[in-house]
Amino acid sequence: MNIREITSKKDWDSVFNESGSVSFLQTWEWGEVKKQMGQEILRLGLIKNNRLQAIALVEKMNSKRGKFLFVPHGPIIRIKDEGLKIKDIIKEALNYLIQLAKKEGFSFIRVAPGLENTEKNKKIFKDFGFKDAPIYIHSENFWVLPLEKNEDELLAGMRKTTRYLIRKAVRDGVTIEQRTDAKAVDDFCEIYQETVKREHFSPYSKEYIQKEFEAFHKTGNALFLFGKHEGNILAAALVLFTKNAGCYHQGASIHTKIPVPYLLQWEAIREAKKRGCRFYNFWGILIKGRTPRDWDGLTTFKTGFGGYEHQYLPTQDYVISPQYYLTYVYEKFLQWKRGV
Repeated sequence: MNIREITSKKDWDSVFNESGSVSFLQTWEWGEVKKQMGQEILRLGLIKNNRLQAIALVEKMNSKRGKFLFVPHGPIIRIKDEGLKIKDIIKEALNYLIQLAKKEGFSFIRVAPGLENTEKNKKIFKDFGFKDAPIYIHSENFWVLPLEKNEDELLAGMRKTTRYLIRKAVRDGVTIEQRTDAKAVDDFCEIYQETVKREHFSPYSKEYIQKEFEAFHKTGNALFLFGKHEGNILAAALVLFTKNAGCYHQGASIHTKIPVPYLLQWEAIREAKKRGCRFYNFWGILIKGRTPRDWDGLTTFKTGFGGYEHQYLPTQDYVISPQYYLTYVYEKFLQWKRGV
C-alpha cells in the first residue's frame, strides 16, 4: 500500500460513489468549498494493487481552537475485501498524517470517522492511541430515511402527526419552490437570520452558504427549496445531493402555525428519490451529553418522517504535542457554552 495525493475528480468520485456514504463531507465538492473559504486541504488516496482503494479529504485547520489536521467523516473505503482491512487503512493513513503533523507543526490529528459506531471500530482507534474528542465539529449521529419504497409507503411509514401536517400544508395552500438562481442565496439568508434570532445559535456566514451552494451547484448537486404561503416565504432549505443521499444541511423558518416545514421536507425527500438517491439524510439529531440539550424539538421533527438513527463513531483525537491540551480545555468551555 502507498498513499499519494489525488488530483482526478473522476478517480475520487469512483471511490466515494461506491462507498455508499450517507454524508457529503468527503465529496470532491466539499473540498472545493473549503478551498474557496481559504482552507488548505489534501486529497489523499490509498493505492493497493495499482488501484485506488480508499480516499481521505484532510483539512489543515489553524483556528482559535488550535492547529490540527482534520478528516471529516472519513476515510472512505471502496471495498472491504481483497485482504484490505479497515485497521490497515487507518494505520497507513495515521502514519502518513503523523509525519505531516510533525513536519508542519500541527498539535494533533482529529478524525470524525465515517465508520459505524461499533465496539470493533472503537477498538481499532483506541488501539492506535486515539481518544474521544471533547467536542464534535460535524454531526456524529444522523436521522436517515431509506428511499427504496414508493411515495405511498414512505408516507405510511411516517408518524401520524407528520403525515397529517404534510397534508394540512397542502390544504392550506402552501407551495414549494425549487431554485438555483443567484438571488436564492440572498432570500435564504434573509429568513436564516430570522431563525438565528429566534433559536440563538451560531450561524454560518452568508459567504459560507454561498460557497457551499456554488460548489455543489456547479455539478448539479445543490438545490434551494422555499416554502411559500400567500406569496410569503415561511421556510427554506439548502439540500446537497450525492449519488447515495440527499442531505438537508441548511434550514430556516419563520415561526407560524402553518406547517410549511413539513411539506418542504416531503418535497426534498421526493426530489432525492427522483434523483436516484438511496437515502435522505436529515443530518444531526440529539445525542445526550454530546449535542445541545435544546435539540429535542428538532429531533422530534426529523424522526417523524420515518427512518432510523445512523451512528458514526465519536470524533477521535490523536495527540502530537502538549499544545493539544490547550485546545482540550478551550473545547470543554465551548461544550459548556453550547449547553451540552
